[in-house]
Parts: sequence; structure tokens; C-alpha cells
Amino acid sequence: MNRPFKIFSARASKKIALAICEAYGTELGNETVIEFSDGEFEPSFDESIRGANIFLVQSTMPPADNLMELLLMIDAARRASAYKINAVIPYFGFARQDKKGKPRVPIGAKLIANLLTSAGVDRVITMDLHADQIQGFFDIPVDHLYSSSVFIPYIQSLNLPNLTIASPDMGGSNRANTYAKFLKSEIVICYKHREKSNVVGKMLLIGDVKGKDVVLVDDMIDTAGTLTKAADLMIEMGANTVRAVCTHGVFSGPAYQRIDDSILLEVAVTDTIPKEHGSSKVKEISISKLFASSIDAVLKNESISRHFFLDNNKN
Repeated sequence: MNRPFKIFSARASKKIALAICEAYGTELGNETVIEFSDGEFEPSFDESIRGANIFLVQSTMPPADNLMELLLMIDAARRASAYKINAVIPYFGFARQDKKGKPRVPIGAKLIANLLTSAGVDRVITMDLHADQIQGFFDIPVDHLYSSSVFIPYIQSLNLPNLTIASPDMGGSNRANTYAKFLKSEIVICYKHREKSNVVGKMLLIGDVKGKDVVLVDDMIDTAGTLTKAADLMIEMGANTVRAVCTHGVFSGPAYQRIDDSILLEVAVTDTIPKEHGSSKVKEISISKLFASSIDAVLKNESISRHFFLDNNKN
């Protein structure tokens, strides 16, 4: 039996949802959101989804209303007798809270996983989780895509003569290592000590960048403090040029100003988080085709491992 499928979007991710639909060759489903005067809201599907395999697109960056709207849509779909409910979450918010770094703090990513599952979601499709172990917080299938599928061809197109891949911190060393293996380049790693959240104290470089064209690889840019400090360190240590590729462009606080003031030639990000970028150095690369292809694979019960560009087992 060929069940119908439909793609819907919550309000915060309408742009990427439309791009996914265009890449797939379908139309975005109809839904509305009623807003009450006190800020409460109620999403509603404006067409039948009974027996349908549906995909709900929403990144869960702050404010928390974005997460809440996705949860309400999942609940509405379950109560409307959808066959399968797939949450397409290009940017999985609260992923930095993947463990207890100190006493008396939450593990926010696990809580979000519980909320999504309790709401009734059957599958999650997401990209570049801040910590891979978050997949284990779910007892349902999680398709974890990699932005390397778009960044690797982009880096190759730059034709950098002395390419070196760099990680701006120790946490991203595995990601940088797999990029370096695929591109057959050297790798360097920055060691940073944080004085507090979003504030980097000191930074040291492990490796040699003299005469190299460096590409920093990271999963997200928040305030851009770590990224710009790492770029400055690369130049101080003799690098020719420094660029960056980062999956999720959070760009909070002074991020754009820091990027403009830095020696970074450019910063490539995906469109997982909707932004009107405030810096001419920022280049946006769409991941809509990647998500559309993954949705197609789910519908056809096919493997999506071809999207795991940097699967360590393939390097």
C-alpha cells in the first residue's frame, strides 16, 4: 500500500521547508497557527492527514516557542490519525546540554528527546548534533545527517594549495580529523580554556600552520568568540589564509561584528537556522536537497548511509 505523505512546517523554519519541498518536487502542506492575546498559540492542520506519513520541519533554536510549536504539531498529528510522524529538525536546539558538566544542572538534550517521544514522534531526522551520543537519548530511529555532504565539495572547489583542516577546540577534533582524512590534508587542533560560557580565556595551537591555507571546521557558531580567536591564532602562527565552515549559524550577540573585524576571509554556514546575515563574509549553503533526498529514502525504506559523508567507518 502506497500511503500518502505530506511535508509541513512550523513557522520558524518555513524558508528551509519550502526549499526542501522544491528540491523534492512537492508542495508544502497547509497549516495555520492561532495566536491568543497572552502569547499562547495553537497550530492546526488545514487538510486531512489521516493515514499519511507526515514530515514536520522545524529547527528548535531559541526561543522555546519554536520547540513548543513542534511539540504541539506532533500532538495534533497524532490525534488526527497520521500514520507516521517524522520530525525534521535541521538544528537540534539545547544539544549543548548533553551531560552534567557541574552539579545541579539539567541534561537538556535528554529532556528534549523525552518530550519529542512523549508527544508521539516516530522518527527524527537531524543534522550535525553537537554531541553524537544524543542519538542514544532516543528510543526511536534517529537519522543523523552530516553537513560534510555540502562542505566537502565546497572546500574542494576552493582549490587551496596548502590546505590544512583545523578544529577550534578539542571537542571538534574527531570531526576535523575525518575531514582531513577525506581531503588528505594535514590537521591542527586548538586547545581552549573557557573562563565561563561564551568567554574563551586562553588558546593554544597543536600542530603547524606556517604557510598553510587553513579551514576551521565546527558544528556551530554562537558568539563567534572561539572561531575568531582561533583564526587570529592561526595567522599569528604563520598561516597564509583562514576560512571557516560551520553547520549551524546561531550568530548571537556580537557574532557578526566579530567576524567582520576578524582576519577570516569567509565563513560558510548552512541554512538550518533562518537568518538575514549581518556580515558580507558569511556565505550560506543550502542543505535542502540533502534533507529532501533523506525524506525520499525514508519513504522508500532505503538506506540513507550515502549521506553519512564522514562516517568514520568509511575513512
